[in-house]
Amino acid sequence: MPMQQTPLPRSATGVRWDGLALAVDGPDRPSLRVDVADGRRLVLFQGEQVVLLARQRATLRGVHYVRTGRYDSPLPPLRADAARARRETHPDDTDAWFAGWAQHFASGLHSSLNGPLHGGNWQLTPGLPRQWDIAANWARLPHHDPPIGHITWFGYGDPVEDARDILPLRPLSAPDAARVKAYRRQYREGVLPPVLLWWVGGLDTFLVLDGHDRLAAALAENGRPAVLALARELPDQWATRYAQPLISEYEHRAAQLADAGAEGDPLAALRARAASGRLGQQLHELVTARAPTWSWPLPGGAAAWDELARRHAPGWRPDTEN
Repeated sequence: MPMQQTPLPRSATGVRWDGLALAVDGPDRPSLRVDVADGRRLVLFQGEQVVLLARQRATLRGVHYVRTGRYDSPLPPLRADAARARRETHPDDTDAWFAGWAQHFASGLHSSLNGPLHGGNWQLTPGLPRQWDIAANWARLPHHDPPIGHITWFGYGDPVEDARDILPLRPLSAPDAARVKAYRRQYREGVLPPVLLWWVGGLDTFLVLDGHDRLAAALAENGRPAVLALARELPDQWATRYAQPLISEYEHRAAQLADAGAEGDPLAALRARAASGRLGQQLHELVTARAPTWSWPLPGGAAAWDELARRHAPGWRPDTEN
């Protein structure tokens, strides 16, 4: 089925490429998908395979999860010569480098038989939002990546290890694994391709779609990988609705500052420029905002989820923890 790829508008500052908008025409139900039951239970399927099970805490402070180790990347492995060629094509243009990889990943996901794309509007954007790009969480990831764990929402004094901005869908390989060593060399050379993430709102976390070994390599080099994040796109009508109060507030403030300037306030013009820049940034963030992840009802409901948990995670008892 066809897919349109359109560059997103440039940021308010005009200094970076914002991402790639994808208009996908099907399928209605993808292979890699989230099924839910009773509002608290979640299962991530890839075809018929169970990849991850999660259950929301009764206190609404987060989710308990278990990975099954059955995940396969929806994209084929990246060749080292292709990675070097793309960097050589854009040696000093990070925007063009990101854009090239975004187009590569988008095309691969569109043709994949076990990826998450379904009909609708999506976006691939570079980097993580500021509130998610936390140095301590990156540094912790190689040392704390349990197959059974917990994702904290809103803090609430839970252990610091529960702060999961990124959740790999399989264990990270050892720093001295052969593929990781090859990627570590690419990282040192500055040619390592980005890691592909997928925002899943029901977990409030980015999942690693492709690039587990690239992620392990960058962390082994005491660095961070470049990332591209896949998410559903906020519909235009919702962006417009959210934008209107921001615009009204700005117009009110601009009128106040204009009056202050006319009365001789020497800082009014500076404050007006700051307010204009702030509005531009807020509107830009709306353009690239993530929409909620689609999910599908789990056939059999909560009883079916409980049976999957017994089968794939014997002894796991998230129902006993709040």
